[in-house]
Amino acid sequence: MKAETPDLFANEAPRGQASASADPQAVRARLLAMLGQARAAEGASPWNERTTRLYRIIFPQMANWLPDEEAAQLRRDFEQELSRLKAA
Repeated sequence: MKAETPDLFANEAPRGQASASADPQAVRARLLAMLGQARAAEGASPWNERTTRLYRIIFPQMANWLPDEEAAQLRRDFEQELSRLKAA
């Protein structure tokens, strides 16, 4: 009898779909921490260019785990802070 090959990706969500295991409270805390760092920065980004590009991508995606109105507000606030820092 041939042994079955274990499914190494059994617990992962299909591509294009988020895992159902994200904790909205943890996501909110992380987003608020990122936003707080941006708000506290005066004159320059608190992150290097690479990290800023990464956060610009992942912040809106992470916000998808929150209620729509809250997510939209956090995205606006974050983009506003990035624009402020870029202009400084």
